[in-house]
Amino acid sequence: MSGFSHCRPTVADIRALKGKRQLSMLFVNTPEEADAAARAGIDMLSIIDPVWTPEMREAAGDCFVQVGLLYGELVTTEDYLRAAHRVTRIGGDCCYCASSFGTIQALADDGIPVVSHVGLIPSKATWTGGFKAVGKSADSAMAVYRHVKRLEEIGCFGAELEVVPDRVAAEIAKRTTLVLLGMGAGPHADAQYLFAEDVLGYTRGHKPRHAKTYRNFRAELDRLQVERVAAFSEFKADVDSGAYPAAEHVVSISDAAFLEFLDALD
Repeated sequence: MSGFSHCRPTVADIRALKGKRQLSMLFVNTPEEADAAARAGIDMLSIIDPVWTPEMREAAGDCFVQVGLLYGELVTTEDYLRAAHRVTRIGGDCCYCASSFGTIQALADDGIPVVSHVGLIPSKATWTGGFKAVGKSADSAMAVYRHVKRLEEIGCFGAELEVVPDRVAAEIAKRTTLVLLGMGAGPHADAQYLFAEDVLGYTRGHKPRHAKTYRNFRAELDRLQVERVAAFSEFKADVDSGAYPAAEHVVSISDAAFLEFLDALD
């Protein structure tokens, strides 16, 4: 991002962009992906807490980073508060929390910028009929809107808006101060959010309808695995035959020092 008096954007900077331009956002898993996103000028990153480290913060450069607090791994409000403060100390710019309204409000009341989740919420999909679009009826669309407004009331900064009809997303975005991070919610959410694995083409399992693939890393990763097995096999063959280690792989000692060592042993 550019145009700020400071390097990394703040919550206030992100909120100020609502309605002015679309933000780009990626879910990344590795420092290499975070670094590539930063070099490419991606605005926001999502990184889950188990892989959120100082190394990841450095790799993410000037990207605004949402750190995911894992629902089910954390349970109590105190669990979430401790985790949120820990990840912000490392440099997280906001926390993702899909827990109860009470827990979300406790985080917000403690000054933690919180992003929650509306529409299709993977961890709670059973309540909306499984892994399918939400908001396709008037009642369902109103439920999404009321959820957004409740999050706004309890102090959320933003919400992931997942697999909701584009026209519904457009109307909700106009009626909330939340920054809506769209995943399959059309062009009128405040950000367009994809997973790096989908963008790079190495998704395992289901690829969502809204995903777009720009490179075929799967073929390259498969090729590298073949090469990895071949290299390991060659190493084992060298060990079995005695070809490894060779003279260049060992540390030498002078004859005089070695004879002195043998005398000392005797």
